[in-house]
Amino acid sequence: MEGLSSLIGAIGSFAWGPIMIVFLVGTGFVLTLGTKVIQFRKLGYAFKLLFSKEHANDGDITPFQALMTSLAATIGTGNIAGVATAIAVGGPGAVFWMWITAAVGGATKFGEALLAIKYRITNEKGEKSGGPMYYASKGMEERYGGNWKWLGWSFALFGFIASFGIGNMVQANSVAASLYTSIGLSPIISGIIIAIATGLVVVGGIKSIAKVTDKIVPAMAVIYVIGSLIILFSKTSMIPTAFSMIFSNAFNANAVGGGFIGTVVRMGVARGVFSNEAGLGSAPIAHAASKNNDPVKQGIIGSLGSFLDTLVVCTMTALVILVSGIVTIGSDGLMTVRDNLTGAALTTTAFSESLPSFGAFIVSFGLIFFAFSTILGWYYYGSKCLEYIAGVKAVEIYKWIWAILCFVGATAKLNIVWNLSDAFNGLMAIPNLIALLALSPVIFKMAQEYEKNQKELS
Repeated sequence: MEGLSSLIGAIGSFAWGPIMIVFLVGTGFVLTLGTKVIQFRKLGYAFKLLFSKEHANDGDITPFQALMTSLAATIGTGNIAGVATAIAVGGPGAVFWMWITAAVGGATKFGEALLAIKYRITNEKGEKSGGPMYYASKGMEERYGGNWKWLGWSFALFGFIASFGIGNMVQANSVAASLYTSIGLSPIISGIIIAIATGLVVVGGIKSIAKVTDKIVPAMAVIYVIGSLIILFSKTSMIPTAFSMIFSNAFNANAVGGGFIGTVVRMGVARGVFSNEAGLGSAPIAHAASKNNDPVKQGIIGSLGSFLDTLVVCTMTALVILVSGIVTIGSDGLMTVRDNLTGAALTTTAFSESLPSFGAFIVSFGLIFFAFSTILGWYYYGSKCLEYIAGVKAVEIYKWIWAILCFVGATAKLNIVWNLSDAFNGLMAIPNLIALLALSPVIFKMAQEYEKNQKELS
């Protein structure tokens, strides 16, 4: 068991190590430059498209539901616990690198969603299937010839394995722990509730999942942001100090007494990617189901994911933590975190002390609903990965196993499961980024032609 843990740890260190950080952020920069910063130039247009009532008949869910399903799998523990961990380990400067990751990650998500629509297929059940496993095989074969199924298959395998931990058991465990802390509910009872609730939703497939996520995600995100803004408005005098802490520690590791690249940058980028999943390849699986036949339009909608997830929700968490006074920088330049708090405990303490009446409940119930929506979103990702590997019929068995594992996750210790899924979650990025870079000329050409046509029509 110790040998297995060491092997998983080594894989995880590589998957989230300096090489992969450069690969992830570098791909984002390439796509940002090649699309001329489309994720910010088209930000207003993205919201217009998102709420448009004009949808194609070809697809399973609306563009809004596609984005909400992708956000369901990203807005979760990463926004609440992940940000706190980044600050506790990497210092306030890690937040800056989360922003950088999200800023270029918008272009990555644009490219992912565009390719997902362009190379999606219709399976034997009449549903749309798409994502990295398809554009890494079908797309690569169309452009470069040869057999690239191994690249799509490797993504599907990594995604399938990662789904059980990061998308299921770890999330169920977070919900159970939060319910036990907030209302004293036994993990066994909460495990049963989670398993039943999950089973009832996923049995209906993507349409059923989308009907739930397009309500849960916006509602909880709005409540969380409003709660954060109430705290920030009550501590306006501390906001400049919070930003000063972020920027002054963004390019050194003095606050945490560690290496700059290994601590500040790595924590910021890793937690940023864990939060918005730009480059990992999960979100385009949801975008492929959209009732949108225009790859560029769906790409523009997809680019909103990093903006909403990291630049909005994660920033709220970071600022609340930094204005709370729990994290301080001494005259010696070293950071102190009261009681060595980290993760969800740090965020919960910051909210509860800054908003005594209901701050802790915002975090606790935010974790519950965000984690539940993540379970639903990742079920869809895992099911499409399995469909690519073993066919549509295998998914019928998978959905019941998925519900059962929710109970297991709520009641078991998950150290190895967490480490394994974390490692494979990082490995997903390799085949996805290879395909994104190789197909970047396709992305750039389609984006240029779309904008040229828009100018001619205006």
